[in-house]
Parts: sequence; C-alpha cells; structure tokens
Amino acid sequence: MKLSNLTKSRKGRVALAAIPVAAAASLLLGGVAQGAVPVSFAISGTPFKIAADRLDGTGFSQYAGQAVDADGRPHPAAIANIKDAKLHNLCQTMVQDTKLGKVGLKITAGTGKKPAEATDLQIGMTDLAGTATFTNIRIGVDASTVNTADKGHKGDFAMDSDAIDIDGLQQVSWSTQAAVFKLTDLKLQLTNGEECF
Repeated sequence: MKLSNLTKSRKGRVALAAIPVAAAASLLLGGVAQGAVPVSFAISGTPFKIAADRLDGTGFSQYAGQAVDADGRPHPAAIANIKDAKLHNLCQTMVQDTKLGKVGLKITAGTGKKPAEATDLQIGMTDLAGTATFTNIRIGVDASTVNTADKGHKGDFAMDSDAIDIDGLQQVSWSTQAAVFKLTDLKLQLTNGEECF
C-alpha cells in the first residue's frame, strides 16, 4: 500500500501517527523495566509522617541517598526498599501552612482485619522509630550489592535482610513510591493540622 493512500483517510493518518508513538513507548517501558531508564520524581519539599501498628516486610535493604525537590535542591535521606510489605493500621499525614492557617491531609488504611499492602515499596526518610526485628540481616554490605532490585552506589554503606518486622512504626519521610499500593479501608480527610504522631 502506498503512503499517499494511507494519508487520504482518517484511519490511515491515525495509524501512521500511532506506529512511532507505540514503538517509542515500547522502548521506553522496556528500558524502565530493565532499569536502564530511571523512574523518579521531584519531591515537594514538605516532609510527611507515616505510622503503623505493625509493618511486616520481606526483601529489605537500606542505604544513604537523597531526595531532590523541584528546584533541584537535594535533601539527605535514608532510602529503604521492601519487596513486599503489609502495614496494619496505617496512618499518613501531611501538614501545610496556608493563608487559612495549618491545613492537613490524613490518610488511614488497613484499620480492619486486612492490612494495607505494598509491592516494591521505596521510602526516602529522615527519621524512623519502632521495635524492629530483622531476619538474616547483613550490616555493612556495599550498597551496590544489596539483595533488593533497587540498589545504592558502589562503595556506600548499606544493610539488607530477608525480612523486617517493625512494631509501633513511626517515620518522617520525603517520599514514598511503590509498584502497587493496596489501601484497604481507605479513608482520606482534611484536618486542621492533626498528625499521626
């Protein structure tokens, strides 16, 4: 079929436009899946709090890193990766100063019998508290050799473990991302600045 015949109809023009877009998308998504194309985002620069009665996770690593805001300013962070996580009685709060005063956003999930669940969870945090139990922990490993898919830089200090359980989790974070985050019994509400802890 000649190119001129394709461009005469609307369907032909759509097909011609869709082919390079589909090819580019396939290459990009393939690169993302193989780690060749980094996926990241600029943080807001406003830290937020996360609490849970209990976190149960498998496939854990932690190393030093940074979170970068939209102005390009780096913020030091401890980067934690968890392959699969279950969070019981999850609470997340963010408080922002506005012209109306302090306005907060509060999200709760996993408050019933079923916990919130995350896959390929990555957290950029500044503070963490709770009672932690690690299974098969390694402390002082090279960050480029940790047991998770996401890794740190060669020569940097890191730790990893087969499993991690934290009771009374409290953390302050710059960022959280996950491949899948299932928020069972999700509730979102605006507050006057109420926080998880």
